[in-house]
Amino acid sequence: MPSLRSIIAVLTACSTATATLINDFSCKSSSHPNPVILLHGLGATGYEDINVLQYWLQGKDYCTFARTYGAYDGFPLLGGLKPIAESASEIAKYIQEVAEKTGAEKVDVVGHSEGALQTLYVPKFHSEVVPLIDKLVAIAPPTRGTDFAGLYKLAIDLGNNTKSAVNKALDTVGCQACSELVTGGEAIKKLNDGEPIVQEGNSLTVIASKHDELVTPVETSFVHEEGVRNVWVQDKCRFDIVGHIGEAYDPNVWNLVKNALDDTPDRDFICVIGAPLK
Repeated sequence: MPSLRSIIAVLTACSTATATLINDFSCKSSSHPNPVILLHGLGATGYEDINVLQYWLQGKDYCTFARTYGAYDGFPLLGGLKPIAESASEIAKYIQEVAEKTGAEKVDVVGHSEGALQTLYVPKFHSEVVPLIDKLVAIAPPTRGTDFAGLYKLAIDLGNNTKSAVNKALDTVGCQACSELVTGGEAIKKLNDGEPIVQEGNSLTVIASKHDELVTPVETSFVHEEGVRNVWVQDKCRFDIVGHIGEAYDPNVWNLVKNALDDTPDRDFICVIGAPLK
């Protein structure tokens, strides 16, 4: 059985070999006219985390686009660290750029982890992009926050001083987004302010794994609004034990993304053994 290191090496080699295909604004697809914008997770970039999914979609005749958001000057290899609202502004401008440069009437947006949360956050708080968006696909979003497998909750149970210390530590290392994504974080409270998350004209599919160990409790990913499709990976592929990071690299998840983009939720595909990357 190949080691995790060898699997990652192969995935990296694949992404490097096809890196020139990112952000080809001349790309046209007769079968999938909507450009697909992919949003990476916390600490990742536009050329890793969702990159292998991106190239898989390209092989299925989708035009795909990705860019690193939320990175600080001097630290281009770590994205998604800035405050959620600041990153959301970057993403909104990028959505407008892709639509303008491709001439597309509509775009689709697919995100993983923090990027998945941004697929929910950006349209809600940037009304200018709502008319440009058709389908949203959120893979493992911390929609109502995460307690990081109970660790953050433990800090809260130990007292407010400990909670404040956790937040201060997260901010000190340069990850302002981190403390916003935990249960009760500012971005989470803003997203769940009682107003609808999904905006008129946009459709949303949320994909989550019952074995996710970073966005916990796992049920917090789902959006309970009319018309939203909430999908467990295991409902389609019973024996897939994929974890949080692995959801970006799991062919079963990729097929669920394709089902969402094609509006064919009942399409069957051959399930494989998922990567148990947490």
